Amino acid sequence: MGYLTLAGAIAAEVAATTAMKYSHGFSRLWPSLLTAVGYVVSFALLAQTLKSVGIGTAYAIWAGVGTAAIAVIGLVLFGEALTLTKVAGIALIVGGVVVLNLGGAH
Repeated sequence: MGYLTLAGAIAAEVAATTAMKYSHGFSRLWPSLLTAVGYVVSFALLAQTLKSVGIGTAYAIWAGVGTAAIAVIGLVLFGEALTLTKVAGIALIVGGVVVLNLGGAH
């Protein structure tokens, strides 16, 4: 169940961060509200996750997967450039999360 709540926390954080881009510096009401609600939901779900998943593992997955997802969203929705450096960075994030899940964060 912990990993299910973690997935929800990641989804809420990614939605909130994406909405933040659309808020144009918090000058648009609805994207700004979605940003605030998304982060509250994300932290609430992350807190629930910590009841059953170690903090190092949970936070690494939350931050890493969220960062990688936002990088991909930046490419797809906002036309950001795909560079070898970005690909390498995303690969390192995913690799780090995998290593932590294999036992590095117990």
